[in-house]
Amino acid sequence: MKDLFTPFSYKGLELKNRVVMPPMCQYSVEKKDGIATDWHYVHYVSRAIGGAGLIIIEMTDVEPDGRITDNDLGLWSDEHIAPLKRIVDACHQYGAKVGIQIAHAGRKAEDAPQPVSASAIPFDDKSKTPRELTTAEIEEMVEKFRKATVRAIKAGFDTIELHGAHGYLIHQFQSAYTNKREDEYGQDLTKFGVEIIKAVKEEMPADMPLIMRVSGKEYVEGGYDMEESVAFSKKYEEAGVDIFHVSAGGEGPIAAAGRPGTHVAYQVPLARAFKQELSVPVIAVGRLDSAELANSVIGNEDADLVAVGRGMLRNPYWTIEAAAQLRKETEMPKQYAVAFPKR
Repeated sequence: MKDLFTPFSYKGLELKNRVVMPPMCQYSVEKKDGIATDWHYVHYVSRAIGGAGLIIIEMTDVEPDGRITDNDLGLWSDEHIAPLKRIVDACHQYGAKVGIQIAHAGRKAEDAPQPVSASAIPFDDKSKTPRELTTAEIEEMVEKFRKATVRAIKAGFDTIELHGAHGYLIHQFQSAYTNKREDEYGQDLTKFGVEIIKAVKEEMPADMPLIMRVSGKEYVEGGYDMEESVAFSKKYEEAGVDIFHVSAGGEGPIAAAGRPGTHVAYQVPLARAFKQELSVPVIAVGRLDSAELANSVIGNEDADLVAVGRGMLRNPYWTIEAAAQLRKETEMPKQYAVAFPKR
């Protein structure tokens, strides 16, 4: 039977365990140039030392005005490549594989002078009203995702994740709640996402899997539910997505949307549904900080990989601590072995 420390392999991605550090924005680029800093280096490399199988670097944006804030990472310039490569190379030294989440915040770009979106609908009454992208601009945006992918490959990443969740630009196009267009991108809500998937796949090595993060359901009146998200994800799978990272919500203010979950493992049913309906691996995420709980998600075949977010923010060494709790064998830094005596 598989468990949290059973190796995972898909295409050319080989992981020593099934623990994923999901992308979590650090808002730490103080120079506002999108370039990774020493903070990012220490932050990610410490999780590699701590035993994570796959580390996905935080939402990294394809243009300056695509950032949530001006303190976010970017991939719109070749200047971004070397600092990211430094992080990737160091993580590899400690046995972790590394991905990067490529994205555009769309109407949720807080610091953009003029945010853009599928339609001119603000996120809430305090947000700027975004400008609706023209058809030509949409085509240019797809190329920006392509170019960011080329840079990510040059930086040595093992996999790439597209952010199609949490109310950011791809999500804004795939949701009838935010997409009121009358052109082809409104008639087919998956068209934008499919075009991005195909563009980035054209640049990726054949054996490099493409991950896509999606919100399995929305938490607004009239928002989509599992039936719709599975349907559009099948189109994304056909276009080239190899692994789905299943989250939820983010398309509307919490006051309007309601809190998507307060109990542990609240999103696991979404991951389970994706695993049952699709033919590719699935990552579960959402309050899976308990080692026993995370292990049960794998053992019960609810998902193929488990992403531990806040737990890994609290403890960079969550993975080796989980191995000790579960009495599983895992690679152990010799410098720390004295703290984890064999039982």
